[in-house]
Amino acid sequence: MNGSSLYSDPLFGVCVTVVAYAVALLVRKRVPRLHPLITAPVLVYGFLQLGRIDYSNYKVGGDMVTFFLGPATVALAIPLYKQAVRLKPLLPSLLLGAFVGSALGIGVNALCVIAFGGTEELLRSSLPKSVTAAVSVELSRWLGGSPEFTAALTVMTGLFGSVAGPVLLKLVGVHDRVAASIAIGAAAHGIGSARLLADSQEEGGVSGFSMAACAVFTPVLLLPIHWFLL
Repeated sequence: MNGSSLYSDPLFGVCVTVVAYAVALLVRKRVPRLHPLITAPVLVYGFLQLGRIDYSNYKVGGDMVTFFLGPATVALAIPLYKQAVRLKPLLPSLLLGAFVGSALGIGVNALCVIAFGGTEELLRSSLPKSVTAAVSVELSRWLGGSPEFTAALTVMTGLFGSVAGPVLLKLVGVHDRVAASIAIGAAAHGIGSARLLADSQEEGGVSGFSMAACAVFTPVLLLPIHWFLL
């Protein structure tokens, strides 16, 4: 098998992604604040550049990994199910928090793009970036934006929310764990929820519920914007 056929094999992209993430986990043991989803893409990019490997070849296998993003997101419902009885009395607060989070996410995204003179394509691509990538990419396509750019924005939003979210919430005086978890789920979606889940089943469950609720509220809130843009 020559180099060209090796690189175009789907297993190549899968192996590169898995190895990069494994190395990123090892790096995190030494540098706890360095998130694997920051380190792994840098390693993949460096490997492709050093090997002069075309991104389209890597993408064949990389897309296979991306496919499992949907099932992985759905799997966050497991801690929610385990905490269902405990969280049932909080349902009105959870729904209200997720709705407000969705509305603020769309509003702040739009204001930032308009304030800094962004293009219409940037506006269409950035509006859905505060929901999980499996949803935001499809919403971006529906709005006429760039799904690839939206995916990048969504991951960066999740990473920032995962790393800085808990600290920022404490700085502004949000100390209630349920309220903080709702905010993280609404703003940092799956990445933030997975971060909370590593520390607490309850917080991960609340954050997962908030993320799922936002995935329902956001398309509804984007409907009038979609009609206006078209």
